[in-house]
Amino acid sequence: MHVTEFDSKNFRSALGRYVTGVVVITARGIGGAPIGMTCNSFTSLSLDPPLIQWAIARSSRNHTTICAVDYFAIHVLDANQRKLCHQFSSKEGDRFAGVELETGLHNLPLLKRYHARFECAVHARHCVGDHTLIIGRVLRLEEQTGRPLAFYGGAICDLEEPALKGAP
Repeated sequence: MHVTEFDSKNFRSALGRYVTGVVVITARGIGGAPIGMTCNSFTSLSLDPPLIQWAIARSSRNHTTICAVDYFAIHVLDANQRKLCHQFSSKEGDRFAGVELETGLHNLPLLKRYHARFECAVHARHCVGDHTLIIGRVLRLEEQTGRPLAFYGGAICDLEEPALKGAP
């Protein structure tokens, strides 16, 4: 087998050819303060039991806090939430400023607007490379209408038409 040489820049560029959704993760941090971050590494894992997975860089300012929580929420963003995506990925300011919230299971801070929302209990955590993989058991889910927000080629974009239900 021939292995091609590449560096992390080439690897990241090639991974950028895969379209992913964009989510905001929320939880309660130390002292009960809400914490949140934008993430595009979210995927489904199992239908029975209902499990999802996502990863956080160990270099993230939220890493220590996220790895200490027992519950978190995943908010799949819709095409109209581009600004919110940037707000929750910003390294400055209050990520929750001006954001409408409601309280979920286990006192989770939940965004009122979303394309889909999953309230989860931590099922497992694994250190993998320079990230921690977090597996969550879905406790409750909800959906709202809209078009999905996507991440492709290192940029946020929206899909012009939603996928047809039942299409391969």
